Amino acid sequence: MKYYIITGEASGDLHASNLVKELLALDPCAIIRAWGGSELKKLPINVVKELHELNFMGLVEVLAHIRTIRKNFQFAYTDILSFKPDVLILVDFPGFNLRLARWAKKNGVRVFYYISPTVWAWHKSRIKTIQQFVDKMFVILPFEQQFYKQYGIEVDYEGHPILDALEQHINKPSNFQQFYSSLGFYEKPIIAILPGSRKQEVRKLLPTMLTVANQLTQYQFVVCAISSLPKSLYDPATHIPNVTVVYDKTYEILKHAHAAIVKSGTSTLETALFKVPQVVCYATNPITYYIARQLVSVKYISLVNLLLNKEVVKELIQNNFNKQCLISEVEKLFIDEHRQQILTEYENLIQLLKGGGCSHRIAQKMIDYLKQP
Repeated sequence: MKYYIITGEASGDLHASNLVKELLALDPCAIIRAWGGSELKKLPINVVKELHELNFMGLVEVLAHIRTIRKNFQFAYTDILSFKPDVLILVDFPGFNLRLARWAKKNGVRVFYYISPTVWAWHKSRIKTIQQFVDKMFVILPFEQQFYKQYGIEVDYEGHPILDALEQHINKPSNFQQFYSSLGFYEKPIIAILPGSRKQEVRKLLPTMLTVANQLTQYQFVVCAISSLPKSLYDPATHIPNVTVVYDKTYEILKHAHAAIVKSGTSTLETALFKVPQVVCYATNPITYYIARQLVSVKYISLVNLLLNKEVVKELIQNNFNKQCLISEVEKLFIDEHRQQILTEYENLIQLLKGGGCSHRIAQKMIDYLKQP
């Protein structure tokens, strides 16, 4: 069968790549064309659009790149019709993908959606789009199945794919001495800094994240950088003595980290699964933030707190994301009682998620659905 896959974010690229591995294993005749990043590019498929051409977020940022976004849509329309896939698999990236789902359905293309938009948090109007233009929805959070059921939508939940991505890294034996030596510093406790996967995020968040380093000199800070982004984005970190920038080794760094400063998103869940106490941060353009505040209907922004329905990890948002608050919260991560409380809640979180093998189970279901008339 022929599969056309579109994702526009680093996390989606990772989960799509694990799905593609399973599709290739289960369907020897699979021909796959995709939009994605470094993980999908490692596979024997044709990647025709890369993440750096797609990464725009926030109302102001989207408006600034509206011409590029229009060109991406036009390319998608032409390329999908030319490829004639058996199914269009849309992975997360809802601002783009839901609009594309509408077009695809009207043009006779079957649509599977993998990783639900956060309609339970905001943009509930998108539920109608999903009802009308998505043939099958595959969700990755346990409460999403019940949420969609109230709207008469049957969805498939087979666990969270992040467990597939992390399994080999978590179980891999550690060599602390070798790891420290490879980074060229002494064995100070490591605080990982995860500033996000988009240019706008890194530019906005990293300078404030770094403000703790000059004061907390007893720790070694390691910025988890992404090679697909411009290296200039990480320049603020290159002049601080106890800060190191490391590219494309986020999981290895988390495996050895004692604490973390993390941009809200999938990375908060990844950090929790590595059992690293964390502070979650987020800030955006004031206009974008103001509009979002009027629309968002959830109490938390991190997946850890959302899934456990309580504040397990501290969230520093917008004006609260500043040097003083950040230093205070990072220092708390090294207080034994506070640290142990977080780690205990992480164990509860792990119990909520199904075990590994999500990508395999989803791929099999997709193939089974495609075989149905």
